[in-house]
Amino acid sequence: MANHQDDEDLELALKMSMQYNPPEAKRSKPIEETGSGSGESPEAKTRRLQREIMAAAAEKRMLSLPKTPPKPRALASPITVADSCKGIGSGGGLELSPEESNQLFTMVFGNEVSKSILAQWTNQGIRFSPDPETTIGLVQHEGGPCGVLAALQAFVLKYLLYFPDDIGKDSPSLGVKTSKNPYVASHSFSSIPEEAKTRALVRSMCEILFMCGNNNRAVVASFLNSEDLNTNQKDEVMAAGLPIESASDLQKILRFETFTTQSSALSKIEGTITAFQSRVGALLFLISALLSRGLDTVQNDRDDPNLPLVTAPFGHASQEIVNLLLCGEAVPNVFDGRMDFGGGMFLKGISKNVEVGFLTLLESLNFCKVGQNLKSPKWPIWVVGSESHYTVLFALDPAVQEENELELRECQIRRAFDARDQSGGGGFISVEAFHQVVQETNIRLPTEKMNEICAMGFIVWSELWQVILELDRDLGGIKDSSGMMGKKVFDVYHFNGIAKSDINGGVQAMAVEGGTVPMQRPRLTKLNVSVPPKWTPEEYMTCAASSSSDKDSEVNQPKPAQHAPLVDCIRTRWSRATCSWAGDPPSIV
Repeated sequence: MANHQDDEDLELALKMSMQYNPPEAKRSKPIEETGSGSGESPEAKTRRLQREIMAAAAEKRMLSLPKTPPKPRALASPITVADSCKGIGSGGGLELSPEESNQLFTMVFGNEVSKSILAQWTNQGIRFSPDPETTIGLVQHEGGPCGVLAALQAFVLKYLLYFPDDIGKDSPSLGVKTSKNPYVASHSFSSIPEEAKTRALVRSMCEILFMCGNNNRAVVASFLNSEDLNTNQKDEVMAAGLPIESASDLQKILRFETFTTQSSALSKIEGTITAFQSRVGALLFLISALLSRGLDTVQNDRDDPNLPLVTAPFGHASQEIVNLLLCGEAVPNVFDGRMDFGGGMFLKGISKNVEVGFLTLLESLNFCKVGQNLKSPKWPIWVVGSESHYTVLFALDPAVQEENELELRECQIRRAFDARDQSGGGGFISVEAFHQVVQETNIRLPTEKMNEICAMGFIVWSELWQVILELDRDLGGIKDSSGMMGKKVFDVYHFNGIAKSDINGGVQAMAVEGGTVPMQRPRLTKLNVSVPPKWTPEEYMTCAASSSSDKDSEVNQPKPAQHAPLVDCIRTRWSRATCSWAGDPPSIV
């Protein structure tokens, strides 16, 4: 008993030597308060003095021991909790103070949150689909956390498709290097073993967390004593979830550790992967990302920090959550850079190019404008946003990102145009800004055409681009006498991880008629994308049909065009694209 007391005294003394202020004493029940102005009862004061005397005595005994340097404390996380953490739990993590827990909980859910939204976010683990056809995808059982899962899914695909060596030699590559093409698709997604998928998941989580921590640190959150549970207890927790209905609930069970090297963070994530696979896994990863970024920094990223990150009334992940996981900053907009309105007022967008990108149906509806940073990521993988859900679009060949002469020139002029577009993505600029674009991109318009464009007092992008297409190249235009510049044909895949019924017909419809419940499963759809030249898709289809007798051109002719909301998203990246697929149309809801 005495040795146990000495150990506690030594631990308390060690904490005191590592902090500027004495740490708050560990206690099993709250300090008793009286109605007096002192705020401390005589009994509480006596206990406090006793603890201070014991700590001093313990420190004196510690000084008499051989000089062994203590294990250094982990670098304080950017949430500035070093002075307010209560101590180290048995799971090896630090504990948030009640104030910080309240800040975190309110930031995510707001001051008032329904039980249905909490249920969605505390019943979604990070697990791969058991279906062989969609085995590389993370499955979603609850609405709401899809933004977290889709962003993480995009990074997982990056490792599975393009970095197989990083996840083990036993992983058959879906992107195999060749002399002609950098990557060639394999025949089956189901050939990847579970171990390789798990390693891809762990590396993806680590990369995102370090990105949120400015590549200096990663904070890995866990729940109390999760490492001390035996296998049966862990299974029970995974089956039942943990009750998190308030900031105080979160404060009781949440622990975190800060890592400054990727190797140590990878080991931690790999060792606690079952916690992220549990029903609270998606929420736990979001908390890890927020702590890695820093709660105060997250609030500074946002345009309106008073709104919760999980939106009411349906509990969807906000664009700020998705952007945090894609680019490391919790900004609310998808355009490049920031939009300055003068007078100190501005909106924040994406400040840098990203590894995996983002497309949204809302752009096709003219509600926003996705900038080139998200639209043209390093790897051909995009999170796709609809009004209420997030899915993933990806290609096996990075050549789909390569730009021909038409696309390069369009991208150059568009970047200059968007940098001066103060309309919130409306696609028009002032006459003064137009003159700056013309000078920057070396466009030499005839005086008559210049006056015609500027006559309205503002310049619309679509009208300007039509002028550029008809302008000779020696004048800075891109007039194409062949009419075939910009043509592309390639395949992409779309993954919707939500496990829900799809009873549009066929076998599933017959199953319903027979009284059985249709299988609930995620969906993976292969799409063939044809990007015609500068003509409209209708003109291109007409031209292709008229040349059908030419055997040499039959292979290059586009398949009959099909339409779904996903096609509208794809056209925000390849504006003249037509798409076709087999079976039911891909769903982005």
